[in-house]
Amino acid sequence: MKLWNKGFEPDKAIEEFTVGRDRELDLRLAKYDVQGSMAHIRMLESIGLLDSEELPLLLEALEEILHSAERGEFVIEPGVEDVHSQVELMLTRRLGDVGKKIHSGRSRNDQVLVDLKLMMRDELQSIGRHVVTLFEQLQRLSEEYADVLMPGYTHLQVAMPSSFGLWFGAYAESLVDDMQLLSAAYKVANQNPLGSAAGYGSSFPLDREMTTRLLGFQTLHYNVVAAQMSRGKSERAAAYAIAGVASTLGRFAMDVCLFMCQNFGFVSFPDEFTTGSSIMPHKKNPDVFEIMRGKCNRLQAVPNEISLLTANLPLGYHRDLQLLKDILFPATTELCNCLQMCNMMLQHIRIRRDIIEESRYDYLFTVEDVNRLVLSGVPFREAYRQVGMEVQRGEYKPTREVHHTHAGSIGNLCNDLIAKKMEQAKEGFIE
Repeated sequence: MKLWNKGFEPDKAIEEFTVGRDRELDLRLAKYDVQGSMAHIRMLESIGLLDSEELPLLLEALEEILHSAERGEFVIEPGVEDVHSQVELMLTRRLGDVGKKIHSGRSRNDQVLVDLKLMMRDELQSIGRHVVTLFEQLQRLSEEYADVLMPGYTHLQVAMPSSFGLWFGAYAESLVDDMQLLSAAYKVANQNPLGSAAGYGSSFPLDREMTTRLLGFQTLHYNVVAAQMSRGKSERAAAYAIAGVASTLGRFAMDVCLFMCQNFGFVSFPDEFTTGSSIMPHKKNPDVFEIMRGKCNRLQAVPNEISLLTANLPLGYHRDLQLLKDILFPATTELCNCLQMCNMMLQHIRIRRDIIEESRYDYLFTVEDVNRLVLSGVPFREAYRQVGMEVQRGEYKPTREVHHTHAGSIGNLCNDLIAKKMEQAKEGFIE
């Protein structure tokens, strides 16, 4: 069944090429397609395009299809082009000609737009909830290991004292920025395109404000052409948010891989959370974080894929846009999986507490000792020269004392204030 059927069938190879993975990917849209249809027919009844007796029949049938989709039992039958066709076919089988009325006043263009925006809202909120869970885990670890010092590096050279509290807390606060991107992408998606039809509106007196309320959208995409132009733009906004989270997560995964290396030995995990070698009996590899790093690097390419796919498309709908599903749908699943796995791994992380006692980290404290001299009245340049000469002559002996008190430093992590930033970032987005 094809909604555009005019009495002929396309060549089989043409159909397979143009439909692609749509039937498979559209299963994720099934419940949203039904939700959009339920709002649409309520509106059609209110403007007289459905009889009052027909509406409850359609709603009851759609409710059953919705429950089927939520249980994972909804299927798109062979020969049916997409989710929209399948829903209409099921209604027509059950209700006859009444089922054929639900498409009045809309096109598959605005129908799929509604589905995608409803799905993106849910997916972005799901990612956001996983981000909050990881954020809370990182903050807990930051507090637990606030006083455990570790080496800080610049240019991968030993630089200045850091702490595990500072390290964990840094990634927690970075997730706040990512939450801002997720929230912004959610706002882009949270606009109702229904009623824009094929991109140029309809001669029916559609009540678009009504469907906006029924579907819980924040506002309308008022201009019908702008509504159609949002296809690709909404996905691109979501992709940048996904890439932002992936960037933070991938960088953290790299840190863990580095710090698990025996040359560092800062962190470790129980044996069952590592993997081995087929030839080297001693190996305990950080495969989880290596795979996570690789997946997050790939996710950071998603905005570029979407940008290239949609670049310079002229006004109106084009079939190229169908391929956005292939890019975005797997990306949301992949990111949620990575966030869940990172949170699980951090529940079992082991921290080495005596790292900086090793002589190789003596030079971590040169800045501390320069600052100590400055605080005693020595001009900074002179203090720098004194400590520098001690290093050059091999006479430097660190005090191994750290006195950082300013906001955001080792001794003043400000985790409570960072938690407030996260609350503000997710306001109106994540409950």
